[in-house]
Amino acid sequence: MSLDIARVKRRRSVMLGINGLAVLGALAAAVGYFAYAQSWALLVFVAALLAGFGAQIWFIAGLRKPRKGA
Repeated sequence: MSLDIARVKRRRSVMLGINGLAVLGALAAAVGYFAYAQSWALLVFVAALLAGFGAQIWFIAGLRKPRKGA
């Protein structure tokens, strides 16, 4: 991906949206795990963290310069 500003802003917006949802999901799962002793909420917490980190990696990977010959 070239550094087309419009595309970078769009990818950033998508990443921020996914991260926002991941934060809300992680907070809800933490409450479920610690306050209500629901063991399945720990899996939801880990999944939310992975989704948030995955969105950040996706965004950063999109900023790389395209390979030559591709």
